[in-house]
Amino acid sequence: MLAVTGLVVGYGGGPPVLDGFDLRVEAGEVVGLIGPNGAGKSTLARAVVGLLRPGRGQIVVAGVDQRRQPRAARALTGWAPQELALYLRATVRENLRLFGGLAGLGGARLRSRLKLVAEAVALTGLLDTQVRRLSGGQQRRAQAATAMMHEPRVLLLDEPTVGADPITREALLAAVRALADRGTAVLYTTHYLPELDGLDATVAVAAAGRVLARGTRAELLADLDATVTLTFHGPAPALTGAIRPPGRPGTLLLRGSDPERRLAGAVRELGTAGSGADLVRLRSVAVRPPTLDDLYRRLGPLGRPVAAHGV
Repeated sequence: MLAVTGLVVGYGGGPPVLDGFDLRVEAGEVVGLIGPNGAGKSTLARAVVGLLRPGRGQIVVAGVDQRRQPRAARALTGWAPQELALYLRATVRENLRLFGGLAGLGGARLRSRLKLVAEAVALTGLLDTQVRRLSGGQQRRAQAATAMMHEPRVLLLDEPTVGADPITREALLAAVRALADRGTAVLYTTHYLPELDGLDATVAVAAAGRVLARGTRAELLADLDATVTLTFHGPAPALTGAIRPPGRPGTLLLRGSDPERRLAGAVRELGTAGSGADLVRLRSVAVRPPTLDDLYRRLGPLGRPVAAHGV
Protein backbone atom coordinates (compact mmCIF):
# COMPACT_ATOMS: atom_id res chain seq x y z
CA MET A 1 0.00 0.00 0.00
CA LEU A 2 2.89 2.36 0.83
CA ALA A 3 6.25 1.52 -0.73
CA VAL A 4 9.29 3.73 -0.17
CA THR A 5 12.41 2.63 -2.02
CA GLY A 6 15.92 4.08 -1.92
CA LEU A 7 14.68 7.49 -0.79
CA VAL A 8 17.25 10.27 -0.52
CA VAL A 9 16.07 13.65 0.82
CA GLY A 10 18.14 16.63 1.97
CA TYR A 11 17.69 20.28 2.85
CA GLY A 12 19.46 23.18 1.17
CA GLY A 13 22.40 21.29 -0.23
CA GLY A 14 23.40 19.82 3.14
CA PRO A 15 23.94 16.14 3.87
CA PRO A 16 20.85 13.99 3.24
CA VAL A 17 18.41 13.49 6.08
CA LEU A 18 17.11 10.36 4.39
CA ASP A 19 19.88 8.37 2.77
CA GLY A 20 18.60 5.22 1.12
CA PHE A 21 15.40 4.89 3.14
CA ASP A 22 13.40 1.71 2.37
CA LEU A 23 10.03 0.87 3.92
CA ARG A 24 6.83 -0.97 3.02
CA VAL A 25 3.50 -0.75 4.84
CA GLU A 26 0.86 -3.20 3.68
CA ALA A 27 -2.90 -2.68 3.61
CA GLY A 28 -4.31 -3.18 7.10
CA GLU A 29 -0.89 -2.98 8.74
CA VAL A 30 0.21 -0.54 11.42
CA VAL A 31 3.94 0.14 11.33
CA GLY A 32 5.45 1.93 14.29
CA LEU A 33 8.37 4.06 13.12
CA ILE A 34 10.79 4.64 15.98
CA GLY A 35 14.27 6.08 16.29
CA PRO A 36 16.28 8.93 17.79
CA ASN A 37 15.65 12.57 16.97
CA GLY A 38 17.12 13.38 13.57
CA ALA A 39 16.55 9.90 12.19
CA GLY A 40 14.36 11.32 9.40
CA LYS A 41 10.91 10.21 10.58
CA SER A 42 9.14 13.55 10.03
CA THR A 43 11.10 14.15 6.83
CA LEU A 44 9.75 10.88 5.47
CA ALA A 45 6.16 11.97 6.10
CA ARG A 46 6.73 15.31 4.36
CA ALA A 47 8.17 13.52 1.36
CA VAL A 48 5.27 11.07 1.17
CA VAL A 49 2.68 13.88 1.11
CA GLY A 50 4.67 15.86 -1.46
CA LEU A 51 6.01 18.72 0.67
CA LEU A 52 9.60 17.67 0.00
CA ARG A 53 10.99 16.52 -3.33
CA PRO A 54 13.33 13.56 -3.06
CA GLY A 55 16.73 13.72 -4.72
CA ARG A 56 16.50 10.02 -5.51
CA GLY A 57 14.22 7.10 -4.84
CA GLN A 58 10.55 6.30 -5.27
CA ILE A 59 7.35 6.64 -3.24
CA VAL A 60 4.30 4.65 -4.30
CA VAL A 61 0.96 5.20 -2.54
CA ALA A 62 -1.69 2.54 -3.26
CA GLY A 63 -0.14 1.89 -6.65
CA VAL A 64 0.27 5.59 -7.54
CA ASP A 65 3.78 6.96 -8.12
CA GLN A 66 4.00 10.05 -5.92
CA ARG A 67 6.47 11.84 -8.20
CA ARG A 68 4.56 11.24 -11.44
CA GLN A 69 1.04 11.76 -10.02
CA PRO A 70 1.46 13.88 -6.88
CA ARG A 71 -2.17 15.02 -6.65
CA ALA A 72 -3.55 11.53 -7.04
CA ALA A 73 -1.15 10.17 -4.44
CA ARG A 74 -1.96 13.00 -2.03
CA ALA A 75 -5.69 12.31 -2.34
CA LEU A 76 -5.06 8.76 -1.10
CA THR A 77 -3.08 9.95 1.93
CA GLY A 78 -4.06 11.33 5.33
CA TRP A 79 -1.44 13.15 7.40
CA ALA A 80 -1.41 14.53 10.92
CA PRO A 81 1.94 16.30 11.34
CA GLN A 82 3.84 16.80 14.55
CA GLU A 83 3.17 20.55 14.51
CA LEU A 84 -0.43 21.67 15.10
CA ALA A 85 -2.04 22.47 11.73
CA LEU A 86 -5.58 23.54 12.62
CA TYR A 87 -7.49 26.83 12.48
CA LEU A 88 -7.45 27.86 16.12
CA ARG A 89 -10.41 30.28 16.04
CA ALA A 90 -12.60 27.83 14.15
CA THR A 91 -14.50 25.11 15.97
CA VAL A 92 -13.62 21.44 15.79
CA ARG A 93 -16.66 20.90 13.56
CA GLU A 94 -15.58 23.67 11.18
CA ASN A 95 -12.08 22.23 10.93
CA LEU A 96 -13.40 18.76 10.18
CA ARG A 97 -15.80 20.11 7.57
CA LEU A 98 -12.99 22.07 5.91
CA PHE A 99 -10.51 19.21 5.75
CA GLY A 100 -13.19 16.75 4.72
CA GLY A 101 -14.27 19.09 1.94
CA LEU A 102 -10.69 19.53 0.75
CA ALA A 103 -10.48 15.75 0.53
CA GLY A 104 -13.54 15.67 -1.73
CA LEU A 105 -16.30 14.89 0.77
CA GLY A 106 -19.62 16.69 0.68
CA GLY A 107 -23.27 16.50 1.62
CA ALA A 108 -24.49 13.45 3.51
CA ARG A 109 -21.15 11.69 3.14
CA LEU A 110 -19.33 14.57 4.84
CA ARG A 111 -21.88 14.73 7.66
CA SER A 112 -21.72 10.97 8.18
CA ARG A 113 -17.91 10.84 8.30
CA LEU A 114 -17.77 13.85 10.63
CA LYS A 115 -20.10 12.14 13.09
CA LEU A 116 -18.29 8.80 12.93
CA VAL A 117 -14.79 10.25 13.26
CA ALA A 118 -15.78 12.55 16.13
CA GLU A 119 -17.27 9.59 17.99
CA ALA A 120 -14.22 7.44 17.28
CA VAL A 121 -11.75 9.90 18.82
CA ALA A 122 -14.09 11.07 21.61
CA LEU A 123 -14.64 14.58 20.27
CA THR A 124 -18.45 14.58 19.97
CA GLY A 125 -18.95 16.83 22.99
CA LEU A 126 -16.30 19.27 21.72
CA LEU A 127 -17.44 19.74 18.13
CA ASP A 128 -18.65 23.31 18.67
CA THR A 129 -15.66 24.37 20.76
CA GLN A 130 -12.98 26.59 19.24
CA VAL A 131 -9.73 24.70 18.78
CA ARG A 132 -7.82 27.35 20.74
CA ARG A 133 -9.89 26.49 23.83
CA LEU A 134 -9.02 22.78 23.73
CA SER A 135 -6.29 21.17 25.78
CA GLY A 136 -3.13 20.10 24.02
CA GLY A 137 -4.20 16.48 23.95
CA GLN A 138 -7.66 17.39 22.59
CA GLN A 139 -6.03 19.46 19.84
CA ARG A 140 -3.88 16.49 18.84
CA ARG A 141 -6.98 14.29 18.63
CA ALA A 142 -8.74 16.90 16.50
CA GLN A 143 -5.77 17.05 14.19
CA ALA A 144 -5.68 13.27 13.83
CA ALA A 145 -9.41 13.34 13.10
CA THR A 146 -8.90 15.70 10.13
CA ALA A 147 -6.49 13.16 8.62
CA MET A 148 -9.03 10.35 9.01
CA MET A 149 -12.03 12.15 7.53
CA HIS A 150 -11.73 10.73 4.00
CA GLU A 151 -10.74 7.18 5.07
CA PRO A 152 -7.34 7.44 3.39
CA ARG A 153 -5.63 4.41 1.90
CA VAL A 154 -2.44 5.49 3.71
CA LEU A 155 -2.50 7.29 7.08
CA LEU A 156 0.58 9.05 8.47
CA LEU A 157 0.48 10.03 12.14
CA ASP A 158 3.47 11.87 13.63
CA GLU A 159 3.38 11.59 17.45
CA PRO A 160 -0.41 12.08 17.60
CA THR A 161 -0.81 11.50 21.35
CA VAL A 162 1.65 14.06 22.70
CA GLY A 163 -0.02 15.69 25.71
CA ALA A 164 -2.95 13.27 25.71
CA ASP A 165 -4.24 11.74 28.93
CA PRO A 166 -4.61 7.92 29.11
CA ILE A 167 -8.33 7.92 28.28
CA THR A 168 -8.00 10.11 25.19
CA ARG A 169 -4.90 8.20 24.10
CA GLU A 170 -6.86 4.97 24.28
CA ALA A 171 -9.66 6.44 22.16
CA LEU A 172 -7.26 7.61 19.47
CA LEU A 173 -5.40 4.30 19.34
CA ALA A 174 -8.70 2.43 19.02
CA ALA A 175 -9.70 4.69 16.09
CA VAL A 176 -6.38 4.07 14.36
CA ARG A 177 -6.67 0.33 14.85
CA ALA A 178 -10.23 0.39 13.46
CA LEU A 179 -9.05 2.15 10.29
CA ALA A 180 -6.31 -0.42 9.84
CA ASP A 181 -8.84 -3.22 10.29
CA ARG A 182 -10.74 -1.73 7.33
CA GLY A 183 -7.62 -1.85 5.14
CA THR A 184 -5.81 1.44 5.72
CA ALA A 185 -2.01 1.25 5.84
CA VAL A 186 -0.85 3.21 8.90
CA LEU A 187 2.60 4.64 9.53
CA TYR A 188 2.70 5.69 13.18
CA THR A 189 5.63 7.69 14.57
CA THR A 190 5.98 7.79 18.33
CA HIS A 191 8.42 8.05 21.23
CA TYR A 192 5.85 6.46 23.53
CA LEU A 193 6.73 2.89 22.71
CA PRO A 194 4.02 1.02 24.68
CA GLU A 195 1.48 2.44 22.19
CA LEU A 196 2.87 0.12 19.54
CA ASP A 197 1.92 -2.92 21.59
CA GLY A 198 -1.60 -1.53 21.96
CA LEU A 199 -1.83 -1.07 18.19
CA ASP A 200 -0.51 -4.58 17.48
CA ALA A 201 2.03 -2.81 15.27
CA THR A 202 5.05 -4.14 13.52
CA VAL A 203 8.12 -1.97 14.06
CA ALA A 204 10.62 -0.16 11.86
CA VAL A 205 13.71 1.23 13.57
CA ALA A 206 15.25 4.25 11.83
CA ALA A 207 18.54 6.00 12.47
CA ALA A 208 20.95 8.05 10.37
CA GLY A 209 18.42 8.31 7.53
CA ARG A 210 17.81 4.61 7.02
CA VAL A 211 15.69 1.76 8.32
CA LEU A 212 18.04 -0.41 10.34
CA ALA A 213 15.60 -3.10 11.42
CA ARG A 214 12.09 -4.12 10.50
CA GLY A 215 9.93 -6.83 11.98
CA THR A 216 7.56 -7.86 14.69
CA ARG A 217 8.18 -6.92 18.29
CA ALA A 218 9.23 -10.50 19.08
CA GLU A 219 11.74 -10.59 16.22
CA LEU A 220 13.36 -7.30 17.15
CA LEU A 221 13.63 -8.17 20.83
CA ALA A 222 14.88 -11.71 20.32
CA ASP A 223 18.56 -10.87 20.83
CA LEU A 224 18.10 -8.37 23.68
CA ASP A 225 18.73 -9.25 27.32
CA ALA A 226 16.05 -9.80 29.92
CA THR A 227 16.67 -8.60 33.49
CA VAL A 228 16.29 -10.71 36.62
CA THR A 229 16.10 -8.70 39.87
CA LEU A 230 16.99 -10.47 43.12
CA THR A 231 16.12 -8.70 46.37
CA PHE A 232 17.54 -9.85 49.70
CA HIS A 233 16.88 -9.27 53.36
CA GLY A 234 19.99 -7.35 54.32
CA PRO A 235 23.01 -6.73 52.04
CA ALA A 236 23.12 -8.69 48.77
CA PRO A 237 25.75 -11.47 48.65
CA ALA A 238 28.46 -11.93 46.04
CA LEU A 239 27.09 -13.69 42.95
CA THR A 240 28.85 -14.56 39.70
CA GLY A 241 28.02 -12.12 36.89
CA ALA A 242 25.58 -10.07 38.98
CA ILE A 243 25.32 -6.27 38.80
CA ARG A 244 24.96 -4.22 41.98
CA PRO A 245 22.76 -1.17 41.18
CA PRO A 246 23.95 2.00 42.93
CA GLY A 247 22.05 2.94 46.06
CA ARG A 248 20.33 -0.46 46.39
CA PRO A 249 22.56 -2.57 48.67
CA GLY A 250 20.04 -5.39 48.96
CA THR A 251 19.55 -5.87 45.20
CA LEU A 252 21.35 -7.78 42.44
CA LEU A 253 20.62 -7.69 38.71
CA LEU A 254 21.24 -10.56 36.28
CA ARG A 255 21.04 -9.90 32.55
CA GLY A 256 20.91 -12.37 29.70
CA SER A 257 18.88 -13.69 26.79
CA ASP A 258 17.81 -16.76 28.82
CA PRO A 259 16.52 -15.39 32.16
CA GLU A 260 15.28 -18.79 33.38
CA ARG A 261 18.72 -20.32 32.99
CA ARG A 262 20.37 -17.33 34.65
CA LEU A 263 17.96 -17.53 37.59
CA ALA A 264 18.40 -21.29 37.99
CA GLY A 265 22.17 -20.87 38.03
CA ALA A 266 21.92 -18.10 40.62
CA VAL A 267 19.72 -20.22 42.89
CA ARG A 268 22.18 -23.14 42.67
CA GLU A 269 25.09 -20.87 43.53
CA LEU A 270 23.26 -19.30 46.47
CA GLY A 271 22.24 -22.72 47.77
CA THR A 272 25.71 -24.26 47.62
CA ALA A 273 27.72 -21.26 48.89
CA GLY A 274 28.49 -21.66 52.60
CA SER A 275 25.49 -23.02 54.45
CA GLY A 276 22.95 -21.71 51.96
CA ALA A 277 22.08 -18.83 54.28
CA ASP A 278 22.11 -16.35 51.38
CA LEU A 279 19.38 -18.33 49.62
CA VAL A 280 17.28 -18.16 52.78
CA ARG A 281 17.70 -14.37 52.78
CA LEU A 282 16.33 -14.12 49.23
CA ARG A 283 13.16 -12.03 49.55
CA SER A 284 11.84 -11.69 46.00
CA VAL A 285 12.59 -12.44 42.35
CA ALA A 286 11.31 -10.43 39.38
CA VAL A 287 11.91 -11.22 35.71
CA ARG A 288 11.51 -8.39 33.20
CA PRO A 289 11.62 -9.41 29.53
CA PRO A 290 13.20 -7.01 27.03
CA THR A 291 11.01 -4.17 25.77
CA LEU A 292 10.98 -1.76 22.84
CA ASP A 293 12.42 0.82 25.23
CA ASP A 294 15.49 -1.40 25.54
CA LEU A 295 15.76 -1.59 21.77
CA TYR A 296 15.42 2.18 21.46
CA ARG A 297 18.11 2.81 24.07
CA ARG A 298 20.40 0.32 22.39
CA LEU A 299 20.46 2.48 19.27
CA GLY A 300 22.19 5.29 21.14
CA PRO A 301 22.23 8.92 19.96
CA LEU A 302 23.39 8.11 16.42
CA GLY A 303 21.92 4.67 15.98
CA ARG A 304 23.63 1.31 15.71
CA PRO A 305 22.45 -1.43 13.37
CA VAL A 306 20.51 -4.31 14.88
CA ALA A 307 19.60 -7.54 13.15
CA ALA A 308 17.27 -6.71 10.26
CA HIS A 309 14.17 -8.72 9.38
CA GLY A 310 12.66 -8.18 5.95
CA VAL A 311 13.60 -4.54 5.38
